[in-house]
Amino acid sequence: MFTKILVPLDGSELAAKILPQVVELAKTQNAQVTLLYVFDAALMENTPAMVQEAFAAESKRCEMFLGQAAKELGAQGVKAATACVEGSPAREIIAYAEAKGMNLIAMATHGKGEVAWVLGSVAEKVVSHASVPVLLFRVMEVKLPQTKEDFLALLDRGIP
Repeated sequence: MFTKILVPLDGSELAAKILPQVVELAKTQNAQVTLLYVFDAALMENTPAMVQEAFAAESKRCEMFLGQAAKELGAQGVKAATACVEGSPAREIIAYAEAKGMNLIAMATHGKGEVAWVLGSVAEKVVSHASVPVLLFRVMEVKLPQTKEDFLALLDRGIP
């Protein structure tokens, strides 16, 4: 059913937490995985020369990062391709999935602020506007209180 899986990654540990689930899904579906990295070089610097420099640096970072991730997936028996594109992340993820005929977009997300059910802005936009199914892997990061005051503050907010 899912023969072409798109996995947006941004270089963060959070985004990469989807990979174990993607490996299992790709193996059961005999699917091709495409790792996609989207960056906006125009936001990095403010002069044309600096934008060009930032674009080159980010392209190189992308190729190295995705190359390593694809190699790790390959070692686990999953066929993986990579793509680096420049632009607005949500827009480019959706456009890439449509242009390349992806069957599924798989990405990790986390809540923002105190409300755990709120999706990250990129994930929310992708879920809302993608024309293909989107698999979200909710990453829960538990931070234990470091001090007695932190613990008491959690209790005050009703968190046991």
